[in-house]
Amino acid sequence: MYGLVNQAIQGLVTENFGKDRWDLVRQKANVKQESFLNNEMYEDDITYRLAGAASEVLGLSLTDVLISFGKYWILKTAQERYGTLMQSGGDHFTEFILNLPNFHSRVMLLYSDIKPPEFFVEKKSETAIDLHYYSTRPGLTDFMLGLVLGLGELYRTPITVNITADRRNGAPHDVFEILIHNP
Repeated sequence: MYGLVNQAIQGLVTENFGKDRWDLVRQKANVKQESFLNNEMYEDDITYRLAGAASEVLGLSLTDVLISFGKYWILKTAQERYGTLMQSGGDHFTEFILNLPNFHSRVMLLYSDIKPPEFFVEKKSETAIDLHYYSTRPGLTDFMLGLVLGLGELYRTPITVNITADRRNGAPHDVFEILIHNP
């Protein structure tokens, strides 16, 4: 993954728990780098180890860490680094989700080596959407859940998200049922 991902984990931990906790997370994960370069590729294992260590050091479940990281990515990292790109995704939550299958094609213009996930969106009604999430990277279902919840917060749209198919339980891909309240 690109260094920007690890920078975001560092930001999440440092801003919410302090630099001392980040140093403990890095040590627990056996990560020597004190900083990460935005556009440099790092082994995926580093990111997984940092997330696992954050869970242990902070006394949170890995699920909670990954959901928090997804929200942080949308509300902080994406806004600071990709504000214009995020704005081009849509004027409201539903529009952004419906445009999600095309979103990473724009991201690929910025990061040529990225291995983005793929999405298929089924709009079941004005208040219900099924988001199909296909990724070559295992273990990121809860991160994706956090991203969707973060988008709901960003667009001030109250939503409920249910995972109706989960790779961790043998499904071929993840499916998120998004219920939009007061559209």
